[in-house]
Amino acid sequence: MSHPVPGTPSLLRAINDRAALQALLDRGPLTRPEIGTLTGLSKPTASQLLSRLQEAGLVVLDGIREGLPGRTAEVYRINPAAAYVGALDVTPAKIEARVADITGTTVGEYVLPTPRRPGGELVARLRAALDGAQPPGPLRRVVIGVQAAIDPSTGRLGYATAKDMPGWQIADLVPTLGAGLGVPVSVENNVNLVALAEQAHGAARGDSDFVLLWADEGIGSAIVLGGRMHRGATGGAGEVGYMPTPGAPTAREAGRYANHGYQALTGGPAVLKLLRSYGVRGTDFRQAIANAVRAAEDQKGDDARAGLRDIAARLAVGLAAITSVIDPGLIVLTGGVVLSGGETLRELIEHELHALTIPRPRLRLSTVEGNPVLAGALDLALDIVRDEVFGSTVSPP
Repeated sequence: MSHPVPGTPSLLRAINDRAALQALLDRGPLTRPEIGTLTGLSKPTASQLLSRLQEAGLVVLDGIREGLPGRTAEVYRINPAAAYVGALDVTPAKIEARVADITGTTVGEYVLPTPRRPGGELVARLRAALDGAQPPGPLRRVVIGVQAAIDPSTGRLGYATAKDMPGWQIADLVPTLGAGLGVPVSVENNVNLVALAEQAHGAARGDSDFVLLWADEGIGSAIVLGGRMHRGATGGAGEVGYMPTPGAPTAREAGRYANHGYQALTGGPAVLKLLRSYGVRGTDFRQAIANAVRAAEDQKGDDARAGLRDIAARLAVGLAAITSVIDPGLIVLTGGVVLSGGETLRELIEHELHALTIPRPRLRLSTVEGNPVLAGALDLALDIVRDEVFGSTVSPP
């Protein structure tokens, strides 16, 4: 029979330290009495904790706060220089880099154009992007978002060809990149990172079970179950662009990585072609969708409305298949196709989906601003590094 393990002084100090650091992260600069109140610690214990955190370089003084006449209190904050993290969003067109301190404040950004014919060594390009963001100190973790997925059984990049991701088809990809960059590296599917951003501070905040659909030039999804990302046996959970769909060619006819399935019906090029068949014009699919929405608001915009309903019906067929298997309470819609259509297209997709399925999940548009891949990559890097740094304040007994 097992018995509870009593808390050692070292363990209790570590728990208190983490609670205080989390309070400072969540609320900003605080006085010692405020930290004591939020953590339930006595004055002497809170004072010892702050001294320990200052000595570890995790907390610094942030001035004096005036209180009652003749009384002042020192204010403490997280030391932003305690650690830095990096995020990269790698696409065929460019590599976007962002660097943040341990508080999550962005301290540097850079965009490295990718040549039409990518050449040169992969690590060198990634390092150039990070260096361009000018991190103030050594990076403790870098998270890289890619339009593919790491197969955990092989360590190789899957769901992308050498043409899609030149230079990435190497064995032991993550350790190789980490050794080359001189910093621990995580490589994550870009749509999964978008879902992490939505879960942290977007449309899925507070939802432990949801599906995110990325509808843009390409199609992808992310699945969060019980608050955790579901990646699948080969890392390909959510690669719904390849999902067989009525009316679209299959891998048997088109080829394994060719344009087939859900992607062939709902990807950006297919949407643009569809809207043009309804007489809607646009230089690209985003502009065409926006033009269709504007035209649909006109009393004479019957063709535009019919085109939008057709797009919604195509998207709903794939979402119905996902819903029947996952039964999510929430579906977050993002990417150029749906965001260009705004609430008008969202409502049409929801209507079509609810006509096809017994469950009636809520559909919301993304609310994460800027580049959601970089936002999710920074969230993941910060979670990892904070666990490492905030757990290192107390030496083992």
